[in-house]
Amino acid sequence: MTIKGKAYIAGIFEHPTRHAPDKSVSQLHAEVALGALADAGLDRDDVDGFFCAGDAPGPGPASMADYLNLTKLRHVDSTELGGSSYVALAAHAAQAIALGKCNVALITLAGRPRSEGVATGTTPRLRDPNQPEAAFEFPYGLTTANGYAMCAMRHMHQYGTTSEQLAWIKVAASHHAQHNPRAMLPDVVTVADVVNSPVIADPLHRLDCCVISDGGGALIVVKPEIAKSLKRPPVKIIGAGETVKHLSGGSFDLTTSGAARSGPVAFAEAGVTPADIKYASIYDSFTITVLMQIEDLGFCEKGAGGKFVADGNLISGVGKLPFNTDGGGLCNNHPANRGGMTKVIEAVRQLRGEAHPAVQVKNCDVALAQGTGMQLGTRHCSATLIMERE
Repeated sequence: MTIKGKAYIAGIFEHPTRHAPDKSVSQLHAEVALGALADAGLDRDDVDGFFCAGDAPGPGPASMADYLNLTKLRHVDSTELGGSSYVALAAHAAQAIALGKCNVALITLAGRPRSEGVATGTTPRLRDPNQPEAAFEFPYGLTTANGYAMCAMRHMHQYGTTSEQLAWIKVAASHHAQHNPRAMLPDVVTVADVVNSPVIADPLHRLDCCVISDGGGALIVVKPEIAKSLKRPPVKIIGAGETVKHLSGGSFDLTTSGAARSGPVAFAEAGVTPADIKYASIYDSFTITVLMQIEDLGFCEKGAGGKFVADGNLISGVGKLPFNTDGGGLCNNHPANRGGMTKVIEAVRQLRGEAHPAVQVKNCDVALAQGTGMQLGTRHCSATLIMERE
């Protein structure tokens, strides 16, 4: 069964806060849920499907369903795919709707890593001694930043990619963030600013890294009949793919992400090609994350990502592939250290024609959201979602 045209994103909401020391994670989940329902023109009692991931407090969806007082649930899903979870959950909601398991799906994300002082880039990646890989990796001090840096260094060695080319990704994000009043880093930066910022894990600089923020977001996914009865511009889900990429017993390519598998599946289901995509939301935990996913999704040849992203090619109104027009994780926010949710939200804004006028893509009728979760340099999850304006 395909999900093409079987479900629509009817409501979106991005929490306005970037620092929430006075709010609980549960409260943030509730606030984004109410915001998305209001955006869709629906009520809590309309919700019969609830979707969340590991950021939701409590065991799976049980505690949050209780806290949100969702009394009519007949389908739940708490799939955990790290930062790609919410790209995948949008597809899971579409699958459930297509199968008749629910009619109105609520998907919520929230977290407080900034308030809790979480330094995601430099803390040890492995914390549970029961993880099967712990004994082989923990002694070597793998962190998020140096794991991604390995990918960047290998890409540079293998394809001649430069720090200056990676810097263009941050530059593009900053050109978009200047129009977002809530962006954590709203100032436009130059290539020189990026490459002259302190090195965090060679070859990645401070400005190659995403921000750490509190906040959250929510989506409402509904069956077609409901979508067409609402007043919001209908955004149709037309294709999706997800996968896990791991070390494969040692035969691991550091320059390829899981998008090389999730992307083709999504494109095939949607019946479109990379050339049809007018706007792309690409997970941007680091600049190298964006470059590798752009290649793996087929927007350029493998190894040509450095040249593709350079000279403003990702800037809306300037380049061939406008990306992350809200400023993305590199400049706007990275709520709960799970940027997949905001990638879907900004793609929906673009398809509705509701992005900031300075970055709105003209005639935006097909958009893509791409998420990567966990450790790009070892094992990670990938999810791709393709949407279309009705």
